[in-house]
Amino acid sequence: MLAEDAPMNARRLSAVLCAAVALTALGGCAKKGDIVLDQGLGITAIRSRCPAVGIPDYTGDVTLFRGPTRTADNIDVVATMTDVRTQCNDGGGPQGGDKVYATASFDVLARRSDTNGARQVTLPYFVSVIQGGNSVISKRVGSVTISFAPGQDRARAQASGSATIDRAAATLPEDVRDRITRRRKAGDQDAAMDPLADPKIRDAVARASFELLVGFQLDQDQLAYNATR
Repeated sequence: MLAEDAPMNARRLSAVLCAAVALTALGGCAKKGDIVLDQGLGITAIRSRCPAVGIPDYTGDVTLFRGPTRTADNIDVVATMTDVRTQCNDGGGPQGGDKVYATASFDVLARRSDTNGARQVTLPYFVSVIQGGNSVISKRVGSVTISFAPGQDRARAQASGSATIDRAAATLPEDVRDRITRRRKAGDQDAAMDPLADPKIRDAVARASFELLVGFQLDQDQLAYNATR
């Protein structure tokens, strides 16, 4: 689970879930082994074995309070994840490989209320791999330490997390690839039919689609605060 006892079906960022079939618009970047869909509309879409990367809703911020009262005048530290970046090796190339290696790096921007003296604040975060939009394949918890200089109310830190995905699991079966990429001519019986309207094709694409999600490791109270503020 992404937060302690939190439901796995928390809404994700639209940037993560746009294109439910994990098709990424990357015009002009096709390479051997990619699925390229060209419908004559001036758009080339490529499905990569690399996971989509993002932050689930309500987990990109954390607020620490002085004491149990959760009011604005009692806020101690607020931190936000930003600038999520990714690097991925899909196991292809001349030497091949049976794993997909992905890394997500991000910045943490923090602000404190009390600027007296130097201070360090350590915050836990998670890195999870999700398959098909709802199955947790793996989860790791790390920590990032923010160092405030004396008299300064703001500080920045960087952190990262990595994941390994089975390349075969992220690869569409050949028959599914053929259904998606087959060129259709006007007059064909299925010319106007989207292959992803077929539940079997849609499910196969979902099973081969992965997400690498990062966020703060929140307890129930912190998650509820983020969801209702």
